[in-house]
Amino acid sequence: MTNKAYNKVHVKTGDTVVMLSGRDAGKQGKVLAVSPKEGKVIVEKLNMVTKHVKPRKMGEEGGIVKGESAVYASKVQLVCPNCKQPTRVGHQVAEDGTKTRICKKCGKAL
Repeated sequence: MTNKAYNKVHVKTGDTVVMLSGRDAGKQGKVLAVSPKEGKVIVEKLNMVTKHVKPRKMGEEGGIVKGESAVYASKVQLVCPNCKQPTRVGHQVAEDGTKTRICKKCGKAL
């Protein structure tokens, strides 16, 4: 049984985030992909892993390939483009019913 509340992720593709824990703690990167079902994100040039790839076709090269790995969304925090600080995401509903994300520190729209 899945609950819709568990499938929400506080970051979107293209957001700049900072890693909170792990070997890349404190480093910033851009979100490349978001998987709300798993609750994970892939961040550019962070959480790099090496993978051994076997050649599948004739003439194709095998070897060791580096790439980004998914990390739980709870381990990243959004960086506000206005105040340049890691912040929580707030929501504000306008009079016309549109919902916008706001920075909890400076109060400006993200």
